[in-house]
Amino acid sequence: MSLKEQVEKALEKIRPSLRADGGDVELVEVTEDGIVKVRLQGACRGCPMSQMTLKLGIERTLKQEIPEVKEVQSV
Repeated sequence: MSLKEQVEKALEKIRPSLRADGGDVELVEVTEDGIVKVRLQGACRGCPMSQMTLKLGIERTLKQEIPEVKEVQSV
């Protein structure tokens, strides 16, 4: 399974909680050096807590499940 496929699978576990608050996350790119680029959507896009969601929710979960992930960035 490719790194991108692993990230997509892990994001599927995160999506229900984002959707419960009216948001979502779109995977844009996974670089060879472990940088995951995502786009927050819906209510998450303009939420003042979006950076916390990105770092403490999405990034932490991805790093726990996929050791190759070094950072998650919003684009």
